[in-house]
Amino acid sequence: MTIEQEDFSWYPLGDDIGFVNVVDSMGNDLTVVNSARVSYGAYREELEEKDKKLIEYLAKHKHTSPFRHCFITFHVKCPLFVRNQWYKHIVGSNYSMGDHGSHGWNEISGRYVDIKPEFYIPYALRKQHESSKQASVETEQELFSAELDLLEDTTFTAYENYQELIEKGVAKEQARMILPQNMYTEFYWTASLHAIAHFASLRDKPDAQFEIQAYAKAIAEEAKFLFPNSFEILKENL
Repeated sequence: MTIEQEDFSWYPLGDDIGFVNVVDSMGNDLTVVNSARVSYGAYREELEEKDKKLIEYLAKHKHTSPFRHCFITFHVKCPLFVRNQWYKHIVGSNYSMGDHGSHGWNEISGRYVDIKPEFYIPYALRKQHESSKQASVETEQELFSAELDLLEDTTFTAYENYQELIEKGVAKEQARMILPQNMYTEFYWTASLHAIAHFASLRDKPDAQFEIQAYAKAIAEEAKFLFPNSFEILKENL
C-alpha cells in the first residue's frame, strides 16, 4: 500500500518508542564478593562494609573476573545508527577485554516482519566539530530548519519506496536495503556486569555521539540500581 504523510511516524529519543528495559538479571553485589572470596574457601550471606572495600579493591586493581559472574538482559529499542555503534563496541570489547561469551544479542529481523514506519528525527541538527574525534556541536533549532525538513522528507520517501518494492513482490530481505539509518530496531542484549560497565565507560562520555550517550546513561542507571556497590566503581576504573 502507499502510505500517506499523516501515517508517517517519527519519534525523538525519550519518547515511549525508544526505550531501555531490564528483562532479567543474575547475581548482585554479594555475587561479586563471593566469587572473589572463593579462592580462600570463604562465603558471605550478607554484604558487610569490608566487602564493599573488597569490591573497590577489585575494581581499582583490575581484578575483573568476579564482575563477570553477574549479568543483565536488556530489551532495547533504538535507531539503527545507534545500534551499529553499540554492536561495533561489543565485538571489539570481546577481544580487547578477553571477555569471550559475555554478550548475547538477538534482534528483530526485516527478513521476517514488515517494517513499521518508526523513525528518529531529532529536534535540531548539530554542526560538525572541527575535530572529527570530538562529538558534534549543538546549535539553535532554527539554524538547520530547512535541512531538518530535508532529512524528514528523505526518510518519508525512502519508506514509500520500500512499501512499493514490497507491493511488487520484492523480498523483504532486499527491499529493506533502502531504509534509512534513523529507523528504529529492537534487540535483546545480555551482558556481564564487566561488559556493561565497559560499554558505559566509553559511551556515557561527552565526546560520544549524543544519541548513544542517552542510551548509555539509561543502561548505567539500571545497572547502578541492580548493583549499587559494584557498577559505578567498576565503570570509573575501566
